[in-house]
Amino acid sequence: MTQNIAAIILTYNEAKHIERCIASIKDVCREIFVIDSGSTDDTQELAMKAGATQVLYHKWKNYATQFNWGLENAPITAEWVWRIDADEYLTTSLAGAIEELVKSDKLKIKNLEDTVNGIYVRKRIDYLGRPLLHGGWYPQYHLKVFRRGHGACENRWMDEHITLTDGTTTTIDIKGADQVDANLNDLTWWTEKHNSYATREMIDMLMIEYGIDDEANEITPRFFGTGPERKRWLKLKYVKSPLFLRSFLNFILRYIFKAGFLDGKQGLMWHFLQGFWYRFLVDAKIWEIKRQFNYDPERIKEWIRSEYSI
Repeated sequence: MTQNIAAIILTYNEAKHIERCIASIKDVCREIFVIDSGSTDDTQELAMKAGATQVLYHKWKNYATQFNWGLENAPITAEWVWRIDADEYLTTSLAGAIEELVKSDKLKIKNLEDTVNGIYVRKRIDYLGRPLLHGGWYPQYHLKVFRRGHGACENRWMDEHITLTDGTTTTIDIKGADQVDANLNDLTWWTEKHNSYATREMIDMLMIEYGIDDEANEITPRFFGTGPERKRWLKLKYVKSPLFLRSFLNFILRYIFKAGFLDGKQGLMWHFLQGFWYRFLVDAKIWEIKRQFNYDPERIKEWIRSEYSI
C-alpha cells in the first residue's frame, strides 16, 4: 500500500456511489476523508463501512470552499492529496500507475521550481452506461493529485480546478488509466442537478463578464496550454459570444464536427442535454437577470455580491 496519498471526497446523499468510489482508491490511499454536507441517506455510514478514515461535516456553499475546507481541516498526514468525486472511480490501471509514480524517484523534492507537485490524469465520462469517447470529451486531462501544501481548489462557482502555488506537473497518459465519472442516478435527477448547475454557471459567467472574479483567475487562459488552461481560454471567448446562439454552435461543434454522434443514443442525449439544453438554460438565466435589472451592470454586480456573499 502506498503510504503517501490522502483522498478527499465531497458528499451529499451519495449512497449509490460512495462504496464504489472508496473501493477503487482504498488500496492506493492511506487516508480517505469524506466531507459531507448533511446527507439524509446512508452515505456517512456506508463510507465508514467501506473504509473511510473519517467523515467530517461542513455546511455547503460551493465546491471550491467545501474542498478547501476539507484540505485545511481534515487531519491529513499523507504527502499527496487526491481529489475525487463520490460518483467517480479509478480504473485499476490508473490506481497502479499513480502508486508506482508516487514510489518513484521522479517525484522527489528537488527545488522550488523543478519539483513535481501535481499529477494530471485522464478523465472519462460514462453516460447512461456508455463511455463518451467522442465530441471532444475524451481524453480530458485534469490535475487531480497534488502535493499537500502546494495546491488548492481555485475559488470559482463553476469549473473549478486544482491550482499549484509552485513546482511543475507530470501526466499519467496511459491507455485505460482513467478517472471515470459514472453517475448512476436517473435522468430526472440529472436534469434537476443541471438546473442547479445552470444557476452556478450563470453566476460564474456574469462575474467573468463584469470583471468581478479577479481573485478567481488562478488559471492562466492559454489555447495551447494544459486542458484547464485551454478550457478557461475557450470559456472567456464563449462569454463574449451572443446569448442563445452560442448554445446552438456548441452543440453543432461537438456533436457533428467532433463526431459526438459516434457515441450512439447516449451520445445524442448527452450532447443535446449537456451541450445544448444546459447551455441554453444558462443563457436564459443570464438574460432573466439582465432584464430584471434593466441591463445595468452596477445593479447586476451589486445583486451578485449581495445574493451570493461575494
